[in-house]
Amino acid sequence: MNRIKFLREELNMTQQELANKLNGAKSTVAMYEKGDRKPSMEILLKLSDIFDCSIDYILGKSNIKNPEELKNVKFANSSGLDTEGLDKEDLEELQRQIEYMKKLKKNKK
Repeated sequence: MNRIKFLREELNMTQQELANKLNGAKSTVAMYEKGDRKPSMEILLKLSDIFDCSIDYILGKSNIKNPEELKNVKFANSSGLDTEGLDKEDLEELQRQIEYMKKLKKNKK
């Protein structure tokens, strides 16, 4: 399934509603979703804001929706921690705990 269509449907948004947010036509949104037309960089930036996700996710180049998620995944993967089964919120909490521990250690010096 096309990511634009998936993201639009995830927000229970019609093609017309998305077109209105993009200041465009419903037929243009339909073409983006069918792959008959590629969105410009300007439209990709707007879609990224509307859907709160990265352009890479919209284009299908990444399966990570938000850059913040990517940061957490990179941290988890590079740390060697077993994070299987943890979701975004779990990784964010883990990051907060690590930041707190680093602050405590810095204050001890």
